[in-house]
Amino acid sequence: MAKTETAAAVAAAEVRGAPVKRCGWCSDDPVYIAYHDTEWGVPSRDPQHLFEMLLLEGFQAGLSWITVLKKRPRYREVLFNFDPAKLAAMSDDYIDALMQDSGIIRNRLKLKSARQNAQAWLRLDDPAALIWSFVGGRPKVNRYRHYTEVPAVAPEAELMSRALKKAGFNFVGPTICYSYLQAVGCIMDHTTDCHRYPALAAKERQAQA
Repeated sequence: MAKTETAAAVAAAEVRGAPVKRCGWCSDDPVYIAYHDTEWGVPSRDPQHLFEMLLLEGFQAGLSWITVLKKRPRYREVLFNFDPAKLAAMSDDYIDALMQDSGIIRNRLKLKSARQNAQAWLRLDDPAALIWSFVGGRPKVNRYRHYTEVPAVAPEAELMSRALKKAGFNFVGPTICYSYLQAVGCIMDHTTDCHRYPALAAKERQAQA
């Protein structure tokens, strides 16, 4: 189901007064709800989106995800819409200027890691294929009933972390990698009572067909 179709279905249910059950980690913040309902856990094979999410997950380190989500529009403006070729050529002077921008997380190490990771990304023959290789090329669907059951890491994330570090990436520890695999739909961790679970679980069945 497309983002617009998902949003329309949720809106219709809410108008009818039907409760819309979401994963327990999702707050009532509209930005969080939109992300949960239309993006999180949806399988993505778009290299541009996969790269953007990898950087955003790294930016989150030590912070809340909602903080990153709310700064995402500004990041897109100042980081060339997450174009890896442009980010790879980002100068130290430009990073110095970004450190004065209150619209983003002003962390020099994270900004330099964005440049480093862009350079590493460009060296990969097929970034999307590499990312999906850690789950065997198709979504892995878990069946957790409550978000507290979801682990912080998994073997797939540990494998990804080792591979990316070897390839020259930074801010790609196992916990960040697991969060990333969840976000881009490689591992589907919507809880079984979440309204998004049936549709996303069906995508895995379609991938097996």
